[in-house]
Amino acid sequence: MCSPIFLQNIFADQPPDPGGGPGSGDDPVGGGSPIGGGLVILIVMGTAYGSKKVFNARNKFLE
Repeated sequence: MCSPIFLQNIFADQPPDPGGGPGSGDDPVGGGSPIGGGLVILIVMGTAYGSKKVFNARNKFLE
C-alpha cells in the first residue's frame, strides 16, 4: 500500500541542456579552457624524461 507513494520519489529528472550549440556563443560542453599550453608542457617533460633515461642507460652500458 505504501509502495506507490515512495516510487514517485525515485524517478530522475531530465539532464539540463548542456548548451554550447552552434552559433550560441556559449562555451563548449567540456568547458572553454585551452589545452594547448598544457599539452606542450607534457610533451617537453616527456621528451626530457626519455632523454635522461637514454643518457643514463648509455652511460651504464659504456661502464
